[in-house]
Amino acid sequence: MNIQGAVAEGFEPAKDAFLRNFQVLGDRGAAVAVYRDGRKVVDLWAGTKDADGTEPWTEDTAQIVRSATKGVAAAVPLLLHQRGLMDLDAPVGSYWPEFKAGGKERILVRDVLAHRAGIPALDRGLSAAEAADGVSGPRAVAAQQPFWEPGTEHGYHAQTYSWLLSELVLRATGRTLGSVLAEEIAEPLGLEFWVGLPATETHRVGRVAPVEPPESAGMLRTRPRRNVSEAYADPESLTRRAFAAIDPLPDENDPGYRAAELPASNGIGTARALARFYGATIGVVEDGARIFTPAGTALAAQEHSAGPDRVLVVNTRFGAGYMLHGPASPLLSPASFGHPGRGGSLGFADPEAGIGFGYVTNALAKSVTADPRAQALVRALKSALSAL
Repeated sequence: MNIQGAVAEGFEPAKDAFLRNFQVLGDRGAAVAVYRDGRKVVDLWAGTKDADGTEPWTEDTAQIVRSATKGVAAAVPLLLHQRGLMDLDAPVGSYWPEFKAGGKERILVRDVLAHRAGIPALDRGLSAAEAADGVSGPRAVAAQQPFWEPGTEHGYHAQTYSWLLSELVLRATGRTLGSVLAEEIAEPLGLEFWVGLPATETHRVGRVAPVEPPESAGMLRTRPRRNVSEAYADPESLTRRAFAAIDPLPDENDPGYRAAELPASNGIGTARALARFYGATIGVVEDGARIFTPAGTALAAQEHSAGPDRVLVVNTRFGAGYMLHGPASPLLSPASFGHPGRGGSLGFADPEAGIGFGYVTNALAKSVTADPRAQALVRALKSALSAL
């Protein structure tokens, strides 16, 4: 395996772990990047652009990152809050009157970000076309009755997060979340990341495909899955229903799906963009501006939800739009905040260590949160930092 790119002195363990992901853990095409104190210290890529092809992964190859999209998308409402354009403690219905139906008048914007809104699933799953049309999804969640009393418990809003967040931003600003992200965050920072892929960038994006991890990968998981897989296999479970809010699941290689704006699941970008983004949530990255003020960074990392997750069936922790370090998603330290993507991708920041991290892959494993490949890279980064 020919690893491309570079690492700064002291970060060689990241390159070793990245290579081992291909040799032992079944990666086919992937990239990893790390920023430390605003400076890029890891930028590696290898393998093939398509999980089922032979064209090489290049420096500018981008991939869909599934739920790692949520962490990038969450920066939009937090930025609006920072600018006084969205109140996190206001009822969602104050921006979106139709949302008050079905006993949801007390749900706060903060509840949406912290997966406490009680609407992780729909009574009827939407088709891929409905999910992407920008109308059917918001209409469905506005009409949906909560599955628990909002604000009292939390459960991962795997798909419905797309329509909750996108409609909130649209009602508050008159602009789509994808356009705010592009114009207010991605463009100023030079990020190769999109929610709603422009036609001009389609040539850069590789094809993803599911893979079966090698037998040895099972022994390398840092935490047991408990009964998440069993719950997902039960068609009546809230776990399965949450992920099946789009039914059947869309073809992630379809150009129409990639062009849609689904801030829960269809963000596309490079590992470098993820790492640079998270670096910019905690400080100034190279010559770019930071995204959040110190107060905004503290808000992103502040625990809003913790304990048994009604959907993921394990204990999870969430800040305002970000998954926090814990058994379900081990990050660098208790100070870390970010978001994994089902199947492998991961992005996070660690304000104490000054780290912005990004990993993307086209080989989609069965992992929901703690993917063995991403975890191997996190452990290598921790080892490198401890030796510096």
